[in-house]
Amino acid sequence: MNKKVLIGVADGTEELEAVTIIDVLRRAEIDVTVASVAPGHQVTCSRGVQLVADVLMGECVDDEWDAILVPGGMPGAQNLSDNEAFVSLLKRQHEDRKTIGAICAAPYVVLACHGLLEGKSATAYPGFREELKTAGVAPSDEVVVIDDHVITSQGPGTAMQFALAVVTRLCGEEVSHQVADGLLV
Repeated sequence: MNKKVLIGVADGTEELEAVTIIDVLRRAEIDVTVASVAPGHQVTCSRGVQLVADVLMGECVDDEWDAILVPGGMPGAQNLSDNEAFVSLLKRQHEDRKTIGAICAAPYVVLACHGLLEGKSATAYPGFREELKTAGVAPSDEVVVIDDHVITSQGPGTAMQFALAVVTRLCGEEVSHQVADGLLV
């Protein structure tokens, strides 16, 4: 059975991160559901790219996920952080110690601001690393940080490494290497 991953998107989401993560996971044959927290399926990303989500976030609350991932970008990360349904899904995932991941602004704006990184090591976009400290998080300047069931990364330029780390977590190193080889990474 394929792994199931939920990826939240919002107006202002960083498109390079969202599309890279979606693409890499789908290449690994992971069942990816892209869910919008906007009123409709279409979101306008941080650089004006239009994405069309598979479903609205409210349609996902009763499902189980192998991982829930949060792309960054501003104000996208804040829009995701402000969505009650998405935050409740993340909190349940965290309580069940199932994989959650965030990149760029999202490790701080979404995860740390809701207490989901407390006592953990994490990375984020450089402008948010100091804020991680104030939330009880040990900031790292590593490209990808894995602390227990939480995976974080820095930004658009690290989205490929982040996505491959998620593939490794869910499908194993062999599948991750096959995907990476196919992408010439």
